[in-house]
Amino acid sequence: MVEKELIEECRKGDLHNFRKVVEKSTPLIFSVAFRMLGDEDSARDIVQETLVTIWQKMSKIKTAESYKTWVYRIAVNKCYDELRKQKRQNESRYDDQAWALISNHLSDDGITELESQENAMIINILTNKLSHKQKAVFVLSELEEMPAGEISEITGMTKAVVKANLYYARKNIESLLQKYLKR
Repeated sequence: MVEKELIEECRKGDLHNFRKVVEKSTPLIFSVAFRMLGDEDSARDIVQETLVTIWQKMSKIKTAESYKTWVYRIAVNKCYDELRKQKRQNESRYDDQAWALISNHLSDDGITELESQENAMIINILTNKLSHKQKAVFVLSELEEMPAGEISEITGMTKAVVKANLYYARKNIESLLQKYLKR
């Protein structure tokens, strides 16, 4: 990920080295934000907000080992904020056409390869009814393939709470899929 020396130089205010941090951090931030929010523009906004926060608080990072977890925590919290904002704005609900898209792209082996926009829409539909915590845990575990311990560090939840949220997220998504695939 990001080397300790690079972090040290950035902590001293070295903007040139911060560009290297940005290059290395942007893909992982975008991946989480895109999967949690399901919208490329919102994900890009989260990337920018996260990078600004990283620059402002770089002095608080202690080790290169904790950098990745720290970045994920910032990105996930920014996504929580965006999800709360969207909820307040009563974002539109998905209709039967959206569920038809999912049904058309499911095979016996699961979801086939789709365009990133369609993937985002499907993830958004399936995770739309999850709590923010369940959505974060689901994205980090199932899509980012992180272990429960790392998710615990990122979200501040205990491992048991992470596992419980993941269990309920999977059950909710399974229930939604079963409901709409039977149509």
